[in-house]
Amino acid sequence: MSNPCREVVTLQLGHYSNFVGTHWWNLQDASLSYDPETPPGDVQSDVVFREGQTLGGHVTHTPRLIAMDLKGSLRTLRQEGSLYDPGKDTSAVTWEGNLMMHKESPPAKNPFLEDLDKLDRGEILDNLDFYINSQQPQCSAGAVSVDTVNSQLDRIQKGYRLEGSVRVWSDFLRIHLHPRTIAVIHQYNHDGEAHRLEAFGQGEALLQGSVLEELEDRLHFFVEECDYLQGFQVFCDLADGFAGLGSKVTEMLQDSYGGRGILTWGLAPVSHPNSTPMKDIYHQLNCTLGTIHLANNSSFFCPLTLRGGFGRRPSSPTTFPYLTCDPSLWYHSSSVLALALDALTLPYRLRNNSVPMWQVADTLAVSGRKVVAAYGALPFPMMHGSSLPDALSACADMLPWKPLSACSEAEGGRCYSQWATLKGFEGQKLISSLAPGTKPTTPLHSLHSGEDVLAAYINSFYPASPLTLQLASTPSKLTPPFPQIFSRSLDAQGFLQSQPAPPGSPAPVVSSVPVLTSLQSGPALGQWLSELHRVASTFDIRRLAPSFLSQGPEMADYKETLEQLRLMARCYRDDSNGMVRSSSEEDDDD
Repeated sequence: MSNPCREVVTLQLGHYSNFVGTHWWNLQDASLSYDPETPPGDVQSDVVFREGQTLGGHVTHTPRLIAMDLKGSLRTLRQEGSLYDPGKDTSAVTWEGNLMMHKESPPAKNPFLEDLDKLDRGEILDNLDFYINSQQPQCSAGAVSVDTVNSQLDRIQKGYRLEGSVRVWSDFLRIHLHPRTIAVIHQYNHDGEAHRLEAFGQGEALLQGSVLEELEDRLHFFVEECDYLQGFQVFCDLADGFAGLGSKVTEMLQDSYGGRGILTWGLAPVSHPNSTPMKDIYHQLNCTLGTIHLANNSSFFCPLTLRGGFGRRPSSPTTFPYLTCDPSLWYHSSSVLALALDALTLPYRLRNNSVPMWQVADTLAVSGRKVVAAYGALPFPMMHGSSLPDALSACADMLPWKPLSACSEAEGGRCYSQWATLKGFEGQKLISSLAPGTKPTTPLHSLHSGEDVLAAYINSFYPASPLTLQLASTPSKLTPPFPQIFSRSLDAQGFLQSQPAPPGSPAPVVSSVPVLTSLQSGPALGQWLSELHRVASTFDIRRLAPSFLSQGPEMADYKETLEQLRLMARCYRDDSNGMVRSSSEEDDDD
Protein backbone atom coordinates (compact mmCIF):
# COMPACT_ATOMS: atom_id res chain seq x y z
CA MET A 1 0.00 0.00 0.00
CA SER A 2 1.41 3.37 -1.01
CA ASN A 3 2.11 5.84 1.77
CA PRO A 4 2.27 9.64 1.87
CA CYS A 5 5.84 10.92 2.04
CA ARG A 6 6.73 11.19 5.73
CA GLU A 7 9.85 13.34 5.85
CA VAL A 8 12.90 12.70 8.02
CA VAL A 9 15.55 15.22 9.07
CA THR A 10 19.02 13.76 9.58
CA LEU A 11 21.64 15.10 11.99
CA GLN A 12 25.29 14.01 11.85
CA LEU A 13 27.27 14.96 14.95
CA GLY A 14 31.01 14.33 14.81
CA HIS A 15 33.74 13.38 12.37
CA TYR A 16 33.23 9.60 12.33
CA SER A 17 29.46 10.06 12.07
CA ASN A 18 30.10 12.23 9.03
CA PHE A 19 32.30 9.45 7.59
CA VAL A 20 29.43 6.97 7.97
CA GLY A 21 26.88 9.55 6.86
CA THR A 22 28.83 10.41 3.72
CA HIS A 23 28.87 6.76 2.63
CA TRP A 24 25.17 6.48 3.51
CA TRP A 25 24.22 9.55 1.46
CA ASN A 26 26.37 8.34 -1.44
CA LEU A 27 24.36 5.10 -1.37
CA GLN A 28 21.07 7.03 -1.37
CA ASP A 29 22.25 9.29 -4.20
CA ALA A 30 23.31 6.30 -6.30
CA SER A 31 19.72 5.00 -6.13
CA LEU A 32 18.12 8.26 -7.30
CA SER A 33 16.57 8.11 -10.75
CA TYR A 34 15.60 11.17 -12.76
CA ASP A 35 14.33 9.19 -15.75
CA PRO A 36 10.52 9.45 -16.00
CA GLU A 37 10.42 6.12 -17.88
CA THR A 38 12.14 4.22 -15.04
CA PRO A 39 9.61 2.63 -12.67
CA PRO A 40 9.94 3.85 -9.07
CA GLY A 41 12.00 1.68 -6.75
CA ASP A 42 11.25 0.34 -3.29
CA VAL A 43 12.65 3.41 -1.52
CA GLN A 44 10.90 6.78 -1.45
CA SER A 45 13.88 9.12 -1.73
CA ASP A 46 11.88 12.24 -0.82
CA VAL A 47 11.75 10.97 2.76
CA VAL A 48 15.36 12.10 3.25
CA PHE A 49 15.98 14.34 0.20
CA ARG A 50 14.50 17.77 -0.41
CA GLU A 51 13.82 19.38 -3.76
CA GLY A 52 15.09 22.90 -4.31
CA GLN A 53 16.11 25.34 -7.01
CA THR A 54 19.36 27.16 -7.66
CA LEU A 55 19.61 30.87 -8.45
CA GLY A 56 19.81 29.83 -12.10
CA GLY A 57 16.51 27.94 -11.89
CA HIS A 58 17.98 24.43 -11.92
CA VAL A 59 16.11 21.83 -9.85
CA THR A 60 18.24 20.23 -7.12
CA HIS A 61 17.88 17.27 -4.76
CA THR A 62 19.90 17.73 -1.59
CA PRO A 63 19.84 15.89 1.74
CA ARG A 64 17.56 17.16 4.47
CA LEU A 65 20.63 17.19 6.67
CA ILE A 66 22.49 19.10 9.39
CA ALA A 67 26.13 18.01 9.68
CA MET A 68 28.18 19.33 12.61
CA ASP A 69 31.97 19.07 12.76
CA LEU A 70 35.02 20.93 14.07
CA LYS A 71 37.23 23.66 12.67
CA GLY A 72 39.61 22.27 10.06
CA SER A 73 37.53 19.20 9.21
CA LEU A 74 36.35 20.14 5.71
CA ARG A 75 39.60 20.50 3.68
CA THR A 76 38.46 21.07 0.05
CA LEU A 77 34.74 21.39 0.84
CA ARG A 78 33.27 24.87 1.22
CA GLN A 79 30.96 25.18 4.22
CA GLU A 80 28.21 26.79 2.11
CA GLY A 81 28.62 24.29 -0.73
CA SER A 82 28.68 25.19 -4.42
CA LEU A 83 25.11 24.69 -5.65
CA TYR A 84 24.05 28.22 -4.74
CA ASP A 85 27.41 29.89 -5.43
CA PRO A 86 26.87 33.65 -5.49
CA GLY A 87 30.10 34.10 -7.44
CA LYS A 88 33.08 36.26 -6.65
CA ASP A 89 32.74 39.53 -4.80
CA THR A 90 33.03 42.26 -7.40
CA SER A 91 32.80 45.22 -5.03
CA ALA A 92 35.47 47.88 -5.59
CA VAL A 93 38.55 48.03 -3.40
CA THR A 94 38.78 51.50 -1.86
CA TRP A 95 42.27 51.19 -0.35
CA GLU A 96 44.78 53.11 -2.50
CA GLY A 97 48.00 52.22 -0.67
CA ASN A 98 50.34 49.32 -1.31
CA LEU A 99 48.90 45.81 -0.96
CA MET A 100 50.74 42.62 -0.07
CA MET A 101 48.82 39.40 -0.64
CA HIS A 102 49.71 36.12 1.09
CA LYS A 103 47.88 33.29 -0.64
CA GLU A 104 47.83 29.76 0.72
CA SER A 105 47.49 26.95 -1.80
CA PRO A 106 44.26 25.00 -1.29
CA PRO A 107 44.54 21.30 -0.39
CA ALA A 108 44.99 19.06 -3.41
CA LYS A 109 41.94 17.09 -4.50
CA ASN A 110 42.09 13.36 -5.08
CA PRO A 111 41.28 11.89 -8.54
CA PHE A 112 37.64 11.24 -7.61
CA LEU A 113 36.96 14.85 -6.56
CA GLU A 114 38.80 16.11 -9.67
CA ASP A 115 36.53 13.98 -11.85
CA LEU A 116 33.43 15.28 -10.05
CA ASP A 117 34.57 18.84 -10.75
CA LYS A 118 34.91 17.96 -14.44
CA LEU A 119 31.40 16.53 -14.47
CA ASP A 120 30.04 19.66 -12.79
CA ARG A 121 31.71 21.76 -15.50
CA GLY A 122 30.23 19.56 -18.23
CA GLU A 123 33.57 18.22 -19.35
CA ILE A 124 33.90 14.73 -20.79
CA LEU A 125 36.25 12.54 -18.80
CA ASP A 126 39.14 10.66 -20.36
CA ASN A 127 37.36 7.36 -19.76
CA LEU A 128 34.07 8.58 -21.21
CA ASP A 129 34.61 8.42 -24.97
CA PHE A 130 32.26 9.12 -27.79
CA TYR A 131 32.68 5.39 -28.46
CA ILE A 132 30.59 4.70 -25.36
CA ASN A 133 27.85 6.98 -26.59
CA SER A 134 27.86 5.27 -29.96
CA GLN A 135 27.38 1.90 -28.23
CA GLN A 136 24.36 3.05 -26.25
CA PRO A 137 20.97 1.90 -27.56
CA GLN A 138 19.02 4.70 -29.20
CA CYS A 139 16.01 6.05 -27.35
CA SER A 140 12.61 5.45 -28.84
CA ALA A 141 10.80 8.35 -30.41
CA GLY A 142 9.56 10.77 -27.80
CA ALA A 143 11.71 9.27 -25.03
CA VAL A 144 13.84 11.58 -22.94
CA SER A 145 17.46 10.60 -22.31
CA VAL A 146 18.43 11.74 -18.83
CA ASP A 147 22.19 12.08 -18.28
CA THR A 148 23.14 12.47 -14.62
CA VAL A 149 26.27 12.21 -12.53
CA ASN A 150 25.10 8.72 -11.54
CA SER A 151 24.72 7.56 -15.13
CA GLN A 152 28.03 9.07 -16.19
CA LEU A 153 29.88 7.44 -13.30
CA ASP A 154 28.23 4.15 -14.22
CA ARG A 155 29.44 4.45 -17.80
CA ILE A 156 32.94 5.47 -16.81
CA GLN A 157 33.43 2.24 -14.85
CA LYS A 158 36.48 3.82 -13.25
CA GLY A 159 37.82 2.40 -10.02
CA TYR A 160 39.14 4.82 -7.42
CA ARG A 161 41.61 3.62 -4.82
CA LEU A 162 41.22 6.31 -2.19
CA GLU A 163 42.55 4.39 0.81
CA GLY A 164 45.76 6.44 0.82
CA SER A 165 44.18 9.83 0.10
CA VAL A 166 41.09 10.03 2.33
CA ARG A 167 41.82 12.20 5.35
CA VAL A 168 38.35 13.65 6.02
CA TRP A 169 34.82 12.66 5.00
CA SER A 170 34.52 15.32 2.28
CA ASP A 171 37.32 13.55 0.38
CA PHE A 172 34.74 11.00 -0.86
CA LEU A 173 31.51 13.04 -0.80
CA ARG A 174 29.80 12.69 -4.20
CA ILE A 175 26.70 14.84 -3.64
CA HIS A 176 26.00 18.55 -3.32
CA LEU A 177 24.87 19.83 0.07
CA HIS A 178 22.49 22.66 0.90
CA PRO A 179 24.13 25.85 2.24
CA ARG A 180 22.36 25.32 5.57
CA THR A 181 23.67 21.78 6.03
CA ILE A 182 27.21 22.17 7.40
CA ALA A 183 27.69 23.74 10.83
CA VAL A 184 31.32 24.18 11.90
CA ILE A 185 32.10 24.43 15.61
CA HIS A 186 34.94 26.95 15.77
CA GLN A 187 35.63 26.57 19.49
CA TYR A 188 37.46 23.26 18.95
CA ASN A 189 40.00 21.97 16.42
CA HIS A 190 39.82 18.84 14.32
CA ASP A 191 43.62 18.47 14.14
CA GLY A 192 46.42 19.09 16.58
CA GLU A 193 46.72 18.65 20.33
CA ALA A 194 45.21 21.93 21.54
CA HIS A 195 41.52 22.79 21.86
CA ARG A 196 40.19 19.29 21.21
CA LEU A 197 36.62 18.16 21.93
CA GLU A 198 37.56 15.11 24.00
CA ALA A 199 35.24 14.96 27.02
CA PHE A 200 31.49 14.47 27.43
CA GLY A 201 31.12 17.62 29.54
CA GLN A 202 32.76 19.78 26.87
CA GLY A 203 30.11 18.68 24.39
CA GLU A 204 27.26 19.29 26.81
CA ALA A 205 28.49 22.82 27.47
CA LEU A 206 28.63 23.62 23.74
CA LEU A 207 24.91 23.77 23.09
CA GLN A 208 24.33 27.36 24.11
CA GLY A 209 24.83 30.82 22.66
CA SER A 210 25.74 30.99 18.96
CA VAL A 211 26.00 27.19 18.55
CA LEU A 212 22.45 26.72 19.87
CA GLU A 213 21.06 29.59 17.80
CA GLU A 214 22.68 28.30 14.61
CA LEU A 215 21.37 24.76 15.18
CA GLU A 216 17.85 25.99 15.92
CA ASP A 217 17.87 28.17 12.79
CA ARG A 218 18.91 25.24 10.60
CA LEU A 219 16.39 22.90 12.22
CA HIS A 220 13.55 25.36 11.69
CA PHE A 221 14.50 25.75 8.03
CA PHE A 222 14.36 22.02 7.28
CA VAL A 223 11.41 21.21 9.55
CA GLU A 224 9.10 24.01 8.41
CA GLU A 225 9.21 22.87 4.78
CA CYS A 226 8.03 19.34 5.73
CA ASP A 227 4.38 18.40 5.26
CA TYR A 228 4.41 15.16 7.29
CA LEU A 229 7.53 15.18 9.45
CA GLN A 230 7.87 11.73 11.04
CA GLY A 231 11.03 12.45 13.00
CA PHE A 232 14.80 12.62 13.15
CA GLN A 233 17.58 10.14 12.59
CA VAL A 234 20.69 11.12 14.53
CA PHE A 235 24.17 9.80 13.73
CA CYS A 236 26.33 10.72 16.73
CA ASP A 237 29.95 10.05 17.65
CA LEU A 238 29.96 8.05 20.85
CA ALA A 239 33.63 8.08 21.91
CA ASP A 240 34.44 11.82 22.04
CA GLY A 241 32.86 15.07 23.21
CA PHE A 242 30.18 14.85 20.55
CA ALA A 243 28.48 12.28 22.80
CA GLY A 244 27.80 15.14 25.22
CA LEU A 245 26.68 17.47 22.44
CA GLY A 246 24.42 14.71 21.07
CA SER A 247 22.82 14.21 24.48
CA LYS A 248 21.85 17.89 24.57
CA VAL A 249 20.73 17.93 20.92
CA THR A 250 18.44 14.91 21.40
CA GLU A 251 17.11 16.46 24.62
CA MET A 252 16.26 19.62 22.66
CA LEU A 253 14.57 17.56 19.92
CA GLN A 254 12.55 15.71 22.54
CA ASP A 255 11.42 18.98 24.14
CA SER A 256 10.70 20.84 20.89
CA TYR A 257 9.26 18.07 18.73
CA GLY A 258 7.46 15.78 21.15
CA GLY A 259 5.68 12.89 19.51
CA ARG A 260 8.14 12.66 16.62
CA GLY A 261 10.47 9.71 16.31
CA ILE A 262 14.09 10.23 17.37
CA LEU A 263 16.19 7.24 16.28
CA THR A 264 19.78 7.68 17.44
CA TRP A 265 22.74 5.68 16.17
CA GLY A 266 25.86 5.96 18.35
CA LEU A 267 28.89 5.47 16.11
CA ALA A 268 32.41 4.50 17.18
CA PRO A 269 35.46 3.59 15.05
CA VAL A 270 37.63 0.56 15.78
CA SER A 271 40.58 2.80 16.67
CA HIS A 272 41.49 6.46 16.98
CA PRO A 273 44.60 8.05 15.48
CA ASN A 274 47.29 9.08 17.97
CA SER A 275 45.43 7.55 20.90
CA THR A 276 47.00 7.26 24.37
CA PRO A 277 46.02 5.33 27.54
CA MET A 278 44.47 8.51 28.94
CA LYS A 279 42.50 9.13 25.73
CA ASP A 280 41.33 5.51 25.83
CA ILE A 281 39.88 6.15 29.30
CA TYR A 282 38.12 9.24 27.94
CA HIS A 283 36.72 7.22 25.02
CA GLN A 284 35.27 4.62 27.37
CA LEU A 285 33.75 7.18 29.73
CA ASN A 286 32.21 9.06 26.78
CA CYS A 287 30.65 5.84 25.48
CA THR A 288 29.23 5.04 28.91
CA LEU A 289 27.73 8.49 29.54
CA GLY A 290 26.60 8.83 25.92
CA THR A 291 24.76 5.51 25.98
CA ILE A 292 22.55 6.38 28.94
CA HIS A 293 21.86 10.02 28.00
CA LEU A 294 21.23 9.37 24.30
CA ALA A 295 18.94 6.45 25.18
CA ASN A 296 16.98 8.56 27.67
CA ASN A 297 16.41 11.32 25.08
CA SER A 298 15.63 9.13 22.06
CA SER A 299 12.85 6.84 20.90
CA PHE A 300 15.55 4.20 20.73
CA PHE A 301 19.35 4.18 20.80
CA CYS A 302 21.54 1.73 18.87
CA PRO A 303 25.35 1.68 19.14
CA LEU A 304 27.08 0.85 15.86
CA THR A 305 30.72 -0.19 15.64
CA LEU A 306 33.04 -2.90 14.34
CA ARG A 307 34.97 -2.81 17.63
CA GLY A 308 34.97 -5.99 19.67
CA GLY A 309 33.81 -4.00 22.72
CA PHE A 310 33.89 -0.56 24.31
CA GLY A 311 36.51 -1.46 26.90
CA ARG A 312 40.15 -0.36 26.74
CA ARG A 313 41.16 -3.88 25.68
CA PRO A 314 38.40 -5.02 23.31
CA SER A 315 38.39 -8.35 21.53
CA SER A 316 39.17 -8.51 17.80
CA PRO A 317 37.04 -6.35 15.48
CA THR A 318 34.01 -7.85 13.79
CA THR A 319 34.88 -9.45 10.47
CA PHE A 320 32.69 -10.77 7.67
CA PRO A 321 33.53 -13.84 5.55
CA TYR A 322 33.00 -12.11 2.20
CA LEU A 323 34.58 -8.72 3.01
CA THR A 324 38.27 -7.90 2.78
CA CYS A 325 38.16 -4.54 4.54
CA ASP A 326 40.66 -3.09 6.99
CA PRO A 327 38.54 -2.37 10.12
CA SER A 328 41.08 0.13 11.46
CA LEU A 329 40.71 2.29 8.34
CA TRP A 330 37.89 4.78 8.88
CA TYR A 331 37.15 4.89 5.14
CA HIS A 332 36.53 1.11 5.19
CA SER A 333 34.78 0.60 8.54
CA SER A 334 32.40 3.51 7.92
CA SER A 335 31.42 2.03 4.53
CA VAL A 336 30.46 -1.27 6.21
CA LEU A 337 28.33 0.51 8.84
CA ALA A 338 26.69 2.68 6.15
CA LEU A 339 25.82 -0.44 4.16
CA ALA A 340 24.18 -1.88 7.28
CA LEU A 341 22.35 1.40 7.96
CA ASP A 342 20.96 1.36 4.43
CA ALA A 343 18.97 -1.72 5.49
CA LEU A 344 18.44 -0.80 9.16
CA THR A 345 16.78 2.51 8.21
CA LEU A 346 14.72 0.99 5.39
CA PRO A 347 11.41 0.39 7.24
CA TYR A 348 10.50 4.08 7.47
CA ARG A 349 11.85 4.97 3.99
CA LEU A 350 9.86 2.50 1.87
CA ARG A 351 7.54 3.71 -0.87
CA ASN A 352 4.94 1.04 -0.07
CA ASN A 353 4.08 -0.47 3.30
CA SER A 354 6.49 1.78 5.17
CA VAL A 355 6.37 1.88 8.96
CA PRO A 356 6.71 5.27 10.68
CA MET A 357 9.63 5.86 13.03
CA TRP A 358 7.54 5.92 16.17
CA GLN A 359 6.07 2.50 15.35
CA VAL A 360 9.53 1.01 14.70
CA ALA A 361 10.66 2.37 18.07
CA ASP A 362 7.54 1.15 19.90
CA THR A 363 8.02 -2.33 18.45
CA LEU A 364 11.63 -2.57 19.65
CA ALA A 365 11.77 -0.43 22.81
CA VAL A 366 9.45 -2.65 24.84
CA SER A 367 8.87 -1.81 28.53
CA GLY A 368 11.33 1.06 28.49
CA ARG A 369 14.21 -0.95 27.01
CA LYS A 370 15.36 1.82 24.70
CA VAL A 371 18.81 0.41 23.86
CA VAL A 372 18.79 -2.03 20.93
CA ALA A 373 21.58 -4.02 19.26
CA ALA A 374 22.23 -4.43 15.54
CA TYR A 375 23.47 -7.45 13.61
CA GLY A 376 24.17 -7.84 9.91
CA ALA A 377 25.09 -10.27 7.14
CA LEU A 378 27.15 -8.08 4.81
CA PRO A 379 26.64 -9.35 2.23
CA PHE A 380 23.92 -11.95 2.74
CA PRO A 381 25.42 -15.23 1.39
CA MET A 382 23.11 -16.18 -1.47
CA MET A 383 24.26 -18.21 -4.47
CA HIS A 384 23.50 -16.65 -7.85
CA GLY A 385 20.51 -18.42 -9.39
CA SER A 386 19.49 -20.15 -6.16
CA SER A 387 16.52 -19.49 -3.89
CA LEU A 388 16.07 -18.00 -0.43
CA PRO A 389 15.31 -21.45 1.09
CA ASP A 390 18.58 -22.74 -0.43
CA ALA A 391 20.56 -19.83 1.05
CA LEU A 392 19.05 -20.12 4.53
CA SER A 393 19.33 -23.92 4.58
CA ALA A 394 23.08 -23.52 4.06
CA CYS A 395 23.10 -21.52 7.33
CA ALA A 396 21.02 -24.04 9.26
CA ASP A 397 23.53 -24.37 12.13
CA MET A 398 24.33 -20.70 12.69
CA LEU A 399 22.73 -17.37 11.87
CA PRO A 400 24.61 -15.61 9.06
CA TRP A 401 24.81 -12.21 10.74
CA LYS A 402 27.58 -10.72 12.88
CA PRO A 403 27.43 -8.18 15.75
CA LEU A 404 27.36 -4.52 14.74
CA SER A 405 26.96 -3.16 18.29
CA ALA A 406 29.84 -4.96 20.09
CA CYS A 407 27.10 -7.09 21.67
CA SER A 408 27.06 -10.86 21.19
CA GLU A 409 23.72 -12.61 20.92
CA ALA A 410 22.44 -14.29 24.08
CA GLU A 411 22.37 -18.05 24.28
CA GLY A 412 19.03 -19.79 24.49
CA GLY A 413 17.25 -17.92 21.71
CA ARG A 414 15.54 -15.37 23.97
CA CYS A 415 14.63 -12.04 22.45
CA TYR A 416 12.06 -9.52 23.65
CA SER A 417 11.60 -8.05 20.17
CA GLN A 418 13.31 -8.27 16.81
CA TRP A 419 13.08 -6.46 13.47
CA ALA A 420 14.75 -8.18 10.51
CA THR A 421 15.22 -6.66 7.05
CA LEU A 422 16.32 -8.47 3.88
CA LYS A 423 17.33 -6.13 1.08
CA GLY A 424 18.67 -6.71 -2.42
CA PHE A 425 17.52 -10.14 -3.61
CA GLU A 426 16.53 -8.72 -7.02
CA GLY A 427 16.44 -11.42 -9.70
CA GLN A 428 16.56 -14.31 -7.22
CA LYS A 429 13.76 -16.66 -6.15
CA LEU A 430 12.21 -16.22 -2.70
CA ILE A 431 10.58 -19.66 -2.68
CA SER A 432 11.54 -23.05 -3.99
CA SER A 433 10.29 -24.08 -7.43
CA LEU A 434 9.32 -27.70 -6.82
CA ALA A 435 7.72 -29.86 -9.43
CA PRO A 436 4.32 -31.31 -8.40
CA GLY A 437 4.76 -34.36 -6.20
CA THR A 438 8.38 -33.54 -5.30
CA LYS A 439 9.21 -33.84 -1.60
CA PRO A 440 10.73 -30.64 -0.16
CA THR A 441 14.36 -31.09 0.89
CA THR A 442 13.75 -28.94 4.02
CA PRO A 443 10.65 -27.42 5.64
CA LEU A 444 11.73 -24.02 4.27
CA HIS A 445 11.36 -25.34 0.72
CA SER A 446 7.65 -26.07 1.30
CA LEU A 447 6.66 -22.49 2.19
CA HIS A 448 4.89 -20.17 -0.23
CA SER A 449 6.26 -16.67 0.42
CA GLY A 450 9.60 -15.08 1.13
CA GLU A 451 8.28 -13.63 4.39
CA ASP A 452 7.20 -17.09 5.57
CA VAL A 453 10.58 -18.57 4.63
CA LEU A 454 12.60 -15.92 6.50
CA ALA A 455 10.25 -15.94 9.50
CA ALA A 456 10.42 -19.75 9.82
CA TYR A 457 14.23 -19.63 9.64
CA ILE A 458 14.66 -16.91 12.30
CA ASN A 459 12.02 -18.48 14.55
CA SER A 460 14.03 -21.70 14.55
CA PHE A 461 16.71 -19.77 16.48
CA TYR A 462 14.33 -17.51 18.43
CA PRO A 463 11.24 -19.61 19.12
CA ALA A 464 8.21 -17.70 20.42
CA SER A 465 10.00 -14.33 20.26
CA PRO A 466 8.15 -11.40 18.64
CA LEU A 467 9.44 -10.82 15.11
CA THR A 468 8.76 -8.17 12.46
CA LEU A 469 10.01 -8.65 8.90
CA GLN A 470 10.45 -6.45 5.85
CA LEU A 471 11.74 -7.51 2.45
CA ALA A 472 12.81 -5.21 -0.39
CA SER A 473 14.15 -6.50 -3.69
CA THR A 474 16.14 -3.38 -4.68
CA PRO A 475 19.79 -3.78 -3.62
CA SER A 476 22.17 -1.20 -2.21
CA LYS A 477 23.78 0.23 -5.34
CA LEU A 478 27.55 0.59 -4.96
CA THR A 479 29.09 3.26 -7.15
CA PRO A 480 32.37 5.17 -6.91
CA PRO A 481 33.80 5.99 -4.45
CA PHE A 482 32.47 3.07 -2.36
CA PRO A 483 35.57 0.95 -1.65
CA GLN A 484 35.91 -2.42 -3.37
CA ILE A 485 36.24 -4.48 -0.18
CA PHE A 486 34.59 -7.66 -1.43
CA SER A 487 35.76 -11.25 -1.73
CA ARG A 488 36.56 -12.73 -5.14
CA SER A 489 33.82 -15.27 -4.36
CA LEU A 490 31.17 -12.67 -5.26
CA ASP A 491 29.86 -11.74 -8.68
CA ALA A 492 29.07 -8.20 -9.82
CA GLN A 493 25.65 -8.29 -8.09
CA GLY A 494 27.13 -9.45 -4.78
CA PHE A 495 25.87 -13.03 -5.04
CA LEU A 496 28.12 -16.04 -4.47
CA GLN A 497 29.63 -17.55 -7.60
CA SER A 498 29.69 -21.30 -8.08
CA GLN A 499 33.30 -20.88 -9.25
CA PRO A 500 35.34 -17.94 -7.87
CA ALA A 501 37.39 -15.88 -10.29
CA PRO A 502 40.63 -17.76 -11.04
CA PRO A 503 43.83 -16.42 -9.46
CA GLY A 504 45.46 -13.74 -11.55
CA SER A 505 42.27 -12.74 -13.32
CA PRO A 506 40.64 -9.38 -12.47
CA ALA A 507 38.07 -9.63 -9.71
CA PRO A 508 34.51 -8.58 -10.62
CA VAL A 509 33.63 -5.00 -9.73
CA VAL A 510 30.80 -5.47 -7.22
CA SER A 511 28.05 -2.96 -8.05
CA SER A 512 25.38 -4.09 -5.55
CA VAL A 513 24.96 -6.50 -2.65
CA PRO A 514 22.13 -8.26 -0.79
CA VAL A 515 22.04 -7.41 2.93
CA LEU A 516 20.28 -9.02 5.90
CA THR A 517 20.08 -7.04 9.17
CA SER A 518 18.46 -7.50 12.54
CA LEU A 519 17.64 -5.04 15.32
CA GLN A 520 17.11 -6.78 18.67
CA SER A 521 16.12 -6.08 22.21
CA GLY A 522 17.06 -9.00 24.43
CA PRO A 523 18.91 -10.26 27.51
CA ALA A 524 22.29 -9.92 25.77
CA LEU A 525 21.96 -6.16 26.12
CA GLY A 526 21.60 -6.55 29.88
CA GLN A 527 25.03 -8.17 29.99
CA TRP A 528 26.44 -5.50 27.70
CA LEU A 529 25.07 -2.63 29.80
CA SER A 530 26.17 -4.31 33.03
CA GLU A 531 29.71 -4.56 31.69
CA LEU A 532 29.68 -0.85 30.80
CA HIS A 533 28.53 -0.10 34.34
CA ARG A 534 31.07 -2.43 35.96
CA VAL A 535 34.06 -0.97 34.12
CA ALA A 536 33.01 2.65 34.68
CA SER A 537 32.38 1.96 38.37
CA THR A 538 35.90 0.60 38.86
CA PHE A 539 37.47 3.88 37.72
CA ASP A 540 38.68 6.26 40.40
CA ILE A 541 37.88 9.07 38.01
CA ARG A 542 39.30 11.80 40.28
CA ARG A 543 42.64 10.02 40.33
CA LEU A 544 42.85 8.51 36.82
CA ALA A 545 41.18 11.26 34.77
CA PRO A 546 40.72 14.33 36.97
CA SER A 547 40.29 16.70 34.01
CA PHE A 548 37.42 14.67 32.50
CA LEU A 549 34.87 16.33 34.80
CA SER A 550 36.44 19.80 34.60
CA GLN A 551 33.58 21.11 32.42
CA GLY A 552 30.91 18.80 33.81
CA PRO A 553 29.08 16.80 34.76
CA GLU A 554 29.37 17.26 38.50
CA MET A 555 30.55 14.25 40.47
CA ALA A 556 27.06 13.73 41.92
CA ASP A 557 25.53 13.81 38.43
CA TYR A 558 28.16 11.36 37.19
CA LYS A 559 27.30 8.89 39.97
CA GLU A 560 23.59 9.34 39.27
CA THR A 561 24.19 8.49 35.61
CA LEU A 562 26.00 5.29 36.59
CA GLU A 563 23.05 4.37 38.80
CA GLN A 564 20.67 4.94 35.86
CA LEU A 565 22.88 2.65 33.78
CA ARG A 566 22.69 -0.06 36.46
CA LEU A 567 18.91 0.19 36.56
CA MET A 568 18.68 0.13 32.77
CA ALA A 569 20.73 -3.07 32.67
CA ARG A 570 18.24 -4.65 35.09
CA CYS A 571 15.41 -4.08 32.60
CA TYR A 572 17.00 -6.64 30.31
CA ARG A 573 17.46 -9.41 32.87
CA ASP A 574 15.90 -12.74 32.11
CA ASP A 575 15.61 -16.02 33.99
CA SER A 576 15.95 -19.48 32.49
CA ASN A 577 12.25 -19.60 31.67
CA GLY A 578 12.40 -16.43 29.59
CA MET A 579 10.45 -14.37 32.13
CA VAL A 580 11.62 -10.88 33.12
CA ARG A 581 12.38 -10.76 36.81
CA SER A 582 10.61 -8.41 39.18
CA SER A 583 12.36 -5.62 41.04
CA SER A 584 12.10 -7.48 44.36
CA GLU A 585 13.74 -10.58 42.86
CA GLU A 586 16.54 -8.45 41.45
CA ASP A 587 17.09 -6.68 44.75
CA ASP A 588 17.50 -10.07 46.45
CA ASP A 589 20.38 -10.85 44.07
CA ASP A 590 22.24 -7.56 44.64
